[in-house]
Amino acid sequence: MKFELLAVPAIYLAFAAVEAVRTGFARKPGQTGGDGVVEAVSTVFVVGLIQPSVILGAAALMHLAAPGAANAWQNWPIVAQVAMLLICDDMVQYWWHRAAHVWPAIYNLHRAHHNAEYMSVRIVYRNNLFYYAMMPNLWISGILIYLGFGWVYIFYGVVKMLVIIAAHSDVRWDAPLYRIGWLSPVMWVVERTISTPATHSAHHGKNVADGVTNYKGNFGNLLFFWDVLFRTARITRRYPDHIGVENMAPVNARTQLLWPIFRG
Repeated sequence: MKFELLAVPAIYLAFAAVEAVRTGFARKPGQTGGDGVVEAVSTVFVVGLIQPSVILGAAALMHLAAPGAANAWQNWPIVAQVAMLLICDDMVQYWWHRAAHVWPAIYNLHRAHHNAEYMSVRIVYRNNLFYYAMMPNLWISGILIYLGFGWVYIFYGVVKMLVIIAAHSDVRWDAPLYRIGWLSPVMWVVERTISTPATHSAHHGKNVADGVTNYKGNFGNLLFFWDVLFRTARITRRYPDHIGVENMAPVNARTQLLWPIFRG
């Protein structure tokens, strides 16, 4: 696991450094006093405690339920393992994310992610702590790791986090590529395959009337293909002028992090 433990923080810090130079990292337009608290607490707890606890917990439950199944699938072809992870992890996360924008109870667990009025790598792990603890794809991933997908999951997870971190950053890596005429067919494929700053910032847009914002769609994490397949995609190659939550009263930091324990 050392590769993943080093690679993902390195990717995060690399984008954070670019943000610091180009757009500012510690201070973002529209930032409030509670934003830094929410982001710091959620990032530390999600990365350091919740995600590993869920994955290890799922593996522990599998050990109790099916002790003879450990590593039973480790000889599957790599392509088959990746395909299984894309469906059981990434597609399931698409539906969990989509459910959060349909059902108010789940949205209360996800709203912290959208409360920020800016895009940044800072918001990658910004969510209510229970949102990650209940995330079904993490539990399924723990099961698949127990069944023998561990090494493939490490590299899959690094690629997934690279795409997610790059899509949340306000350093728009895709923007200059859109302006290169001969790359347009390539970008047509790219933006329908993985999440990009343009498609994901549209999901974080604040004003649906702007023609770019699509907070009821563009749910993809690694693959934007799920949005294309399930008809929730909006692709404009533009970026919303405003980021945040539309037509909802503000909530404080502790409610963002620990609803329903704290409400208000």
